Amino acid sequence: MPLTAVPSTTTAFSLRHSHTHTYTHSSSLYLHRATPPLRLRALPSATDLSSLDAAPAVAAAATSVAALAAAFSLSDPERRRRQQAEATDGDEKAAVRDYFNSTGFERWRKIYGSSNEVNRVQLDIRVGHAQTVEAALRLLRDAGPLAGTTICDAGCGTGSLSIPLAREGAIVLASDISAAMVTEAQRQAETALSAEPPNSPFQMPKFEVSDLESLNGSFDTVVCLDVLIHYPQEKADDMIAHLASLAKKRLLLSFAPKTLYFDFLKRVGELFPGPSKATRAYLHAERDVEQALRKVGWRIKNRGFISTQFYFAKLVEAVPIGSAA
Repeated sequence: MPLTAVPSTTTAFSLRHSHTHTYTHSSSLYLHRATPPLRLRALPSATDLSSLDAAPAVAAAATSVAALAAAFSLSDPERRRRQQAEATDGDEKAAVRDYFNSTGFERWRKIYGSSNEVNRVQLDIRVGHAQTVEAALRLLRDAGPLAGTTICDAGCGTGSLSIPLAREGAIVLASDISAAMVTEAQRQAETALSAEPPNSPFQMPKFEVSDLESLNGSFDTVVCLDVLIHYPQEKADDMIAHLASLAKKRLLLSFAPKTLYFDFLKRVGELFPGPSKATRAYLHAERDVEQALRKVGWRIKNRGFISTQFYFAKLVEAVPIGSAA
C-alpha cells in the first residue's frame, strides 16, 4: 500500500496515474511513487482519542511498544464489537442509522462544519475529510465541466461534496442512511443556494434517505466517500457491486486502508472507546476493494492516498473494464 510521509502539520494526497509525473498544487503534494511509511507522531490525550468514533482515522497513543502490549492485555476491543453488534441484533446498518440519527449526528455535524467546539483530533479529521472531498472534486473536474453531469453522492453526510457539485451545475442525488444528516445537508444546500447570484449554475440537489443497497437509478458518476469504514468486507463487496451497477462512467470510493501499520493504530484507538462510540470501524485492503470491482467488470483508473495526523484514506476512481476513459 503506497504511503506518503508528511510532517504532522501537512496534508498529502498521492495520486497515481498511468504516466509518471510529480507536481505540486496548493498545500497538497501529488506523487507518482510511494515514499517511506508514515511515522508515529505527536501523542494525543485520552480525551482526544475518545472522540475518534468510526471514522477513517486512527491514532498513535502510547509511549512505547511495551506500554501498548500491556494496554492490549487489559482491554478487549473484540468484546466491545460484540456488544455493539448485540445492541442491534447484529444489524450493521441499523447500528449506523441509529448512531448517525442521534449522538453521532451532533458530533459529526460539528466535525464536518465550522464549529469551534471540536478538539484537535476532530479538527484534524475535519481537515482530512475536506482534503478527500477536494481530491474527489479534482478527479471529477478532470473529465470536463460538471454542469449537466448526473452524480449520486452516496452517503452525503452534511453535503460537503453535494453542495460544491451543485454549485457547478451538476445534477446531484444526495443520499444518506441518516435522516438527520439528509435534513442538515438540505438545509445547508438551501442556504448556499440563497447566497448564489441570479445567473448561478447552482442546481438544487435531490435529497433522499436511503442506505447504499437501496439506492436506484442511473448516473454518470457515483461517489461514496468515508462510508465503507462502517461495514465489514463481505458487506462492502455487496455495496461496491450495487454502486457500480448505478454508474455509467465512473465510481469514486474512499475507504480506510487495511495494512499492518494502520490495523495496529486502529487497535490503539480502540483502547480509548469514548462514551458515545456506537459503530464499529472496518479497514479495507486495497486489493480487496479492487477485487470487488473486477468481479463486476470495473477497473481502477486512479488511486490516491490522503493523510493528516489522525486521518488516513485511500481514494480510488474506477471505470468499466474496456472503457477508454
